[in-house]
Amino acid sequence: MGKRILIVGGVAGGASCATRLRRLDETARIVLFERGPYVSFANCGLPYSIGGVIEEEKKLFVADAATFRDRFGIDVRVETEVVAIDREARQVEVRHLPTGEMRCEPYDALVLSPGASPVRPPLPGIDLPGIFTLRTIPGSRSIKAWITRHEARRAVIVGAGFIGLEMAENLVRLGLEVTLVEMLDQVMPPLDREMAREVERRLEAHGVKLALGDGVAGFHRTPGHSLSVETTGGRSHEADLVILSIGVRPESALAKAAGLERGERGGIAVDASMRTSDPRIWAVGDAVEVRDRILGGTGLLPLAGPANRQGRVAAESIAGRASRFPGVLGTAACGVFGLEVALTGASEKALRRAGVDDYEVVYLRPGDHADYYPGARPITLKLIFRREGGRLLGAQAIGEAGAVRRIDVIATALAFGGTVFDLEESELCYAPQFGSAKDAVNLAGMTAAAVVRGDMPVVQWHEPEGGATRWVDVRSPDEYRVGHLPGAVNVPLEEVRGRLDELRGLAGAGDLRVYCAVGQRGYLATRILLQHGIAVRNLTGGYFMASLGRS
Repeated sequence: MGKRILIVGGVAGGASCATRLRRLDETARIVLFERGPYVSFANCGLPYSIGGVIEEEKKLFVADAATFRDRFGIDVRVETEVVAIDREARQVEVRHLPTGEMRCEPYDALVLSPGASPVRPPLPGIDLPGIFTLRTIPGSRSIKAWITRHEARRAVIVGAGFIGLEMAENLVRLGLEVTLVEMLDQVMPPLDREMAREVERRLEAHGVKLALGDGVAGFHRTPGHSLSVETTGGRSHEADLVILSIGVRPESALAKAAGLERGERGGIAVDASMRTSDPRIWAVGDAVEVRDRILGGTGLLPLAGPANRQGRVAAESIAGRASRFPGVLGTAACGVFGLEVALTGASEKALRRAGVDDYEVVYLRPGDHADYYPGARPITLKLIFRREGGRLLGAQAIGEAGAVRRIDVIATALAFGGTVFDLEESELCYAPQFGSAKDAVNLAGMTAAAVVRGDMPVVQWHEPEGGATRWVDVRSPDEYRVGHLPGAVNVPLEEVRGRLDELRGLAGAGDLRVYCAVGQRGYLATRILLQHGIAVRNLTGGYFMASLGRS
């Protein structure tokens, strides 16, 4: 008989580890313990099950215990909790939850995949009926049952991250009035603030009420089955149900009790092979701390994709293969009322928090496919890169189509240490219904490369203006009349060459900045002026980004 390998927890990390182990070692005795009733399910689909997009709950089940047994020869024990680890004896103590029966199980290798639990802060009224978190199949059933039984019409969602936004969309789909309460001044905290504004506009357009920059102070019961959500800002929001979506905490108590090392954020500390401080114990998934590939250091990233890959790495390490988990980029996506919201790498605010200042940013707004083909829709794209050398640092994209695909391409380039020049030269698929000859990714690379080469000095929408700042709007007179930056002089692009003396005078009087709608005409004007010896900077993202960022 081969090694006896115990795995604590299923879903993404534990289940992928178990099946990868079997493919590598037919002799291993693999036992997987799952505290809940389901060993492998798609918890990312839970909001869409509540909203009825996924009509059959069974679609969420990836595999059951019988599948693991019959297809992989893996012994799965559901509703069984591992309560202690005896590292010296190399055994765990487990409890069968339905009966309370206790027993000890020996191991040659142990894999911890306990996941993370939703945060429920100790606020007044936090345990009142009608206040839910969403992490499991039983949890989603409870929410659906409450909505039906109490004929819920109003919901308050606390927290505007991925789950909060997805739940907002799905509750609106069910006909509920939804209020999003978020302590920060923006939705979708991983995004930079100006990018989040476009998401907020879409939420409000679909009737979602936003209460930003206001935390929750407590809850209390009102007449009937209603709840009142009280905020630190002194406001009250009435609701028939409340969804808490304020993050998760790593389930690391078992590891802590066993004396395993933990990281600064409370997650289990692991090396690149997913091995803990005990050479016979590995850990994967939401409970571990992982290395940030852009900023360095470690942190928590509770996403299914990294958990799956970590499970595979742990399995290969146990099987004797030299496999390493390289860390995370934070690549993620979310759907919000028809918008694709996607990001990868470091955000600008994360760079600032880390004390990184040698970076530059460009914004652009290309179409998701060729403009001449019907149905083209814009993508708002933000690219962050090193000022010297153009190494990629991160990107964010928002659009009704094509945003996720572009971020996937940039994430791949990031993973290989790519630069803006790599994006500029990337050979991507082109047909008019799918993209353009110069794809959005190419355009992002070209725009950023122009900055790195010095062909287009840029100014950001948030840079302060001094008394000597001079704005030149190179859009058409009609566009200018609809709206423009305060004090801007309108010099349409077609007139720039004929008004060089005027523009030279403006530059001589101060800091000359040009802008157009989204940046392209501003770039052309910048090239003209620079070649005539006139110092100028182009507002990246143009009037669109200035309006979005300053709103």
